[in-house]
Amino acid sequence: QVQLVESGGGLVQAGGSLRLSCAASGSTFRFNAMAWHRQAPGKQLELVAEITSDGSTTYADSVKGRFTISRDKAKNTVYLQMISLRPDDTAVYYCNLDADDAVSAQAGDYWGQGTQVTVSS
Repeated sequence: QVQLVESGGGLVQAGGSLRLSCAASGSTFRFNAMAWHRQAPGKQLELVAEITSDGSTTYADSVKGRFTISRDKAKNTVYLQMISLRPDDTAVYYCNLDADDAVSAQAGDYWGQGTQVTVSS
């Protein structure tokens, strides 16, 4: 089993910046991809950004040019750098790991507990 711990959320004013972190621990695993999702009240879960094992990244249209996803392999940590934040970025942000267990080779889909981002106008 793999555990994901998110941090870095908080309350910021519009135009401000935050950096979210997601640290993975537990069983040894092979990294396939990590994604950040978000869910605002009353709305569906939305894919925000994704990074794959070869470093390829994708972003939702609403965050392109403002958010950057990156990975620190040595720390088993993925980051989401957010700048020029807007009130409609307000949501709970979740990290999601697609990985294969190194011992069993079983594929897994892991989720963090979420971290709240609130952007005031």
